[in-house]
Amino acid sequence: MLERHGLGDCRRLRAAPAALCLVLGGLLAGCGDMGRFQTAATPTAVAMPKPKPAVAQTPATEKEHERILASYGGTYDDPKLEALVSKTVDRLVAASDRPDQGYKVTILNSGAVNAFALPNGQLYVTRGLLALASDTSELSSVLSHEMAHVLSKHAAMREDQARQAAIVTRVVTDMSNDPDLTALALAKTKLTMASFSRKQEFEADGIGVGISAKAHFDPYGAARFLSAMERNAELKAGKSSLDPRAQDFTSSHPATPERVQNAQNIARQYTAPEGAERDRESYLAAIDNLVYGEDPSEGFVRGRRFLHPKLGFTFQAPDNFTLDNTAQAVIGVREGGAQAMRFDVVRVPGEQSLGDYLNSGWMEGVEKASTEDLTINGFPAASATAKGDQWQFKVYALRFGSDVYRFIFAARQKSTESERNARETVNSFRRLTLEEIQAARPLRIKVITVQPGDTVESLSHRMAGVDHPAERFRVLNGLDRTAQVKVRDRVKIVAD
Repeated sequence: MLERHGLGDCRRLRAAPAALCLVLGGLLAGCGDMGRFQTAATPTAVAMPKPKPAVAQTPATEKEHERILASYGGTYDDPKLEALVSKTVDRLVAASDRPDQGYKVTILNSGAVNAFALPNGQLYVTRGLLALASDTSELSSVLSHEMAHVLSKHAAMREDQARQAAIVTRVVTDMSNDPDLTALALAKTKLTMASFSRKQEFEADGIGVGISAKAHFDPYGAARFLSAMERNAELKAGKSSLDPRAQDFTSSHPATPERVQNAQNIARQYTAPEGAERDRESYLAAIDNLVYGEDPSEGFVRGRRFLHPKLGFTFQAPDNFTLDNTAQAVIGVREGGAQAMRFDVVRVPGEQSLGDYLNSGWMEGVEKASTEDLTINGFPAASATAKGDQWQFKVYALRFGSDVYRFIFAARQKSTESERNARETVNSFRRLTLEEIQAARPLRIKVITVQPGDTVESLSHRMAGVDHPAERFRVLNGLDRTAQVKVRDRVKIVAD
């Protein structure tokens, strides 16, 4: 949930049970503009450097750029990181077969591990991916891979597919009242858009590793990073999300064992050219203090609790629920998938009662007789029930200052437990104290030096706010399951 009034769209949900089922169904079924850096003034005795090739902008690419920024929390502004990425791209471009192709890189303010490219050479990389990489050669493998998609026109092919898929989706949505058909069409569209073909991925790997090697980066960086992504994905197993910010690089670039082996085989062909480097020390210096995970200013999840320091509230999901903070809403799913919830913000005129809002037609199937006015922790509220073909809904609207927040609970079968879960969640909604707001700092990557007596286990105990700390420490530092740290090594931990 990004900003006030950006949490939820108050447009009429034509068949809200169907709309919510679309959101729930996916859950239950379980690359800053740095191309404009200026070159320092050069003495007249030295030849002026050639200007960087420009990236062609069109209304379509500008619109897509804005959509990407909105979906991924905007840009992440960090001069150290921008300088590192820009320098890396310049080396790769100079080593490529198309030094005339322009690129512009944006670092996205998202904890997801993702990178992608637009056909015109706009590259995107998330701070989550930068946190996972262990050295500049691994970063170069990602950037060169995305450059390869541009050079091979894969990104342009996928853009055409996206245009066709959008038309199909619009037709199905407009013409069908069958929620299952609509959900199926949208799900298929997402799957179609999620991945390049296996052939395209292998082709981009081959070109990318070659560019990295020619730029004198360690060509094995690609295989190492693919392995890190695979292990990172394993840590997320069981957590599904419809939020585009949370879709990993592995969603569009599957890190299969075959791809890892292929990347290693390609790297061997280059036999690490003389001067090939990992550039680990300067990379770690650049990512030291990098924000890790969710940005608290946009609301964040800690366990079963959601906190939004900027807006000043919190609530807690029931036992056995997993919360996911997406760009549009907070989504919760109970283990097993028989219950789910959605929390968002809507616009309701101050003069309209919350009971009237619940019955205003934004959601179909609402039982008007069930509408009840409530007070929850001192806040005006109202509740109602609604029925769909496969789900039973309990809906709450709660006025907090000038905003109205909406809780939508769904259960395949209404039960005492589902009713209690809904009631207890809503009753947990409260203002954050000043102390809680001040304490809501972002998690950050901290680079430390291994001291005598330090072990993977002892260092992982210093990790804050993460699950599976020992395994996450290993993944963040490129350590396999048996490797140990060495004295004077520089390593990453997550700290608050």
